[in-house]
Amino acid sequence: MGKRGRNPPEPDASGEAITKDGEMPQKRFYRSRAHVNPLSHNSAYRYPRCPEEAPWAQLYPGVDNPVVRVVDIGCGFGGLTVALAKLLPDKCVLAMEIRDKVAEFVRLRIEALRREHPGAYANAAVLRANAMVNLPNYLARGQLDKAFFAFPDPHFKAKNHRRRIVSDALLSEYAFFLRPGGLLYTITDVEALHAWHVARCGAHAAFEALSAEEAEADSCVAAMREETEEGKKVARAGGAKYWAVFRRKEDADVSYSIF
Repeated sequence: MGKRGRNPPEPDASGEAITKDGEMPQKRFYRSRAHVNPLSHNSAYRYPRCPEEAPWAQLYPGVDNPVVRVVDIGCGFGGLTVALAKLLPDKCVLAMEIRDKVAEFVRLRIEALRREHPGAYANAAVLRANAMVNLPNYLARGQLDKAFFAFPDPHFKAKNHRRRIVSDALLSEYAFFLRPGGLLYTITDVEALHAWHVARCGAHAAFEALSAEEAEADSCVAAMREETEEGKKVARAGGAKYWAVFRRKEDADVSYSIF
């Protein structure tokens, strides 16, 4: 069976996992199917009833009273997450990933980076979660400064567009969790999906597009373009990347109630 069909990492002869906490995981042991249907995802996993019940102290053991300010939704193997944690050391960055093996890879990656760089990456954490369903279980209104959607599943077929992570209904939810002035970032290598992002975010009452000049001045944009594993793969292949950034409007500037 080829690499794509490999099973999850198995315990060794001693009964211990291949990757121990504190060791850097090898991606080849954590391969997973590229896409999951979030609307039919029903794998059993635990999540809190409300944000106050989430294990924040466990996720950010080196941070006093941690509050998530940045989310990397659909984080993949965590390249952007760890880049943002380094770039924004005073903000707690939360990666969210629906695939269990991939989420475990990111957890181990963060643990290894903390061990290699004492005092750093304490502000990074990952949760296995379906962001299309579970954001209210983890976030409060106006909590976020930044939300990233890097190389999401394009769901090319029209009948599957309702699975897209950026949609009219979900944008209202993201606007609820972003503070006024907070930023929503998108990037993809699929031009048609980029057009979808621009059209949906641009038409939404709670968002306005940043100019190219404003976005280029944001160091997080460079991280989004260069630090994701998918972005690096696109660059190696000589492909194009399409990105945009949108600002959450002040409540008084929203033309109608979205909450």
